[in-house]
Amino acid sequence: MDLTPAAKRAFQTQSYGPAPTIEGVEIIELKRFADDGGSMTELARLTSGAPQAFQDFEVRQINYSEVEPGAIKAFHLHQRQTDVWYVPPSDRMLVVLLDVRQGSKTEGTRMRLTMGAGGSRMVRIPPGVAHGVRNLAASISRPSRRRVTRAGCRGTTPAPRSGT
Repeated sequence: MDLTPAAKRAFQTQSYGPAPTIEGVEIIELKRFADDGGSMTELARLTSGAPQAFQDFEVRQINYSEVEPGAIKAFHLHQRQTDVWYVPPSDRMLVVLLDVRQGSKTEGTRMRLTMGAGGSRMVRIPPGVAHGVRNLAASISRPSRRRVTRAGCRGTTPAPRSGT
């Protein structure tokens, strides 16, 4: 069936095939342990200060954020730093990523991820990938952001700015 040009501009068709991926974006499933007293998720196991899940990176900064219900924090990007985001299982956040790196194999690709929502995983967002988040929960959500920089680029991480 052919759609009108106006419909093509206004609507998006649903695809049930594999979701698009962006080169360099990595999703890490985390182990969550629960018993009658609660639960525990291991966010990182460090070897000489480097997270085992990201061997070629060095942690430079760890942030804690709170996002009001329904709030959207988008879009921003970094030219030299990589972000690693984690959303607790009790929260629910929509993370949207867009590859704006000119010449990248996945230039223009968009990814949408629901994080939290009972799951425990982290997402690594490389430099040049624009990213934003929306709180889908009815309460304040807490995405944790870790800034990591390639170990070979010591000292190139920009000074922290509010809202980055």
